[in-house]
Amino acid sequence: MTSRRLAIVGLGKMGSAVRTLAGEAGWTVVAEIARLARAQQLEGADVAIEFTTPAAARSNISICLDAACPVVVGSTGWYDQLSTVSASVIERHGALLWAANFSVGANVLAMLAANARRALPLSSFPAAIIETHHAAKRDAPSGTAITIAKGLEPDAPISSLRVGHVPGTHEVLFDGAFEQIRLEHVVRDRRVFAEGALLAAAWLVGRRGVFTMQDVLGSSL
Repeated sequence: MTSRRLAIVGLGKMGSAVRTLAGEAGWTVVAEIARLARAQQLEGADVAIEFTTPAAARSNISICLDAACPVVVGSTGWYDQLSTVSASVIERHGALLWAANFSVGANVLAMLAANARRALPLSSFPAAIIETHHAAKRDAPSGTAITIAKGLEPDAPISSLRVGHVPGTHEVLFDGAFEQIRLEHVVRDRRVFAEGALLAAAWLVGRRGVFTMQDVLGSSL
């Protein structure tokens, strides 16, 4: 079996985690790029995985489109531009897979929360989200919390805490007068995001369009 070619855009902690797991997942890393400025830097990769910053994400996606290179985007905080970026991907017949969280467990949490919301009376069980991340995380609330909130009532409050080195914890509370339902997802190692991104990258090769992790997991959720 021919090894698939991967470009890693962003050399921070997540880029390092992707590189560590890539080989055992059947990838050959052909490019590791701190700052993507031109299509040639991608070295003909079959797909790129991008974990940089909100400010850089849109430009990185555009350059990947220039190279006809499918791109998996783990950067968050740029979703106000999502509709414009998605339209560009479709127009240019490219492939983009974005996710606020690549953890399978976090995506299951979002599904469970949405199902609970449909089953519980809104007035009797108002919902709230609490998310905790490391002190260096720039966006608050997290993209994952925003995604979860979309499956709840429009005004579900989100509380964000930035402290220490926490990879990521998300809690969803449904608080009734005499009982409470608490759903929680705790990341123990940031490699879970790299593992999910590599799963998404393998799925994206050969496809065109705009996708999320829900598309990757499909009916398994």
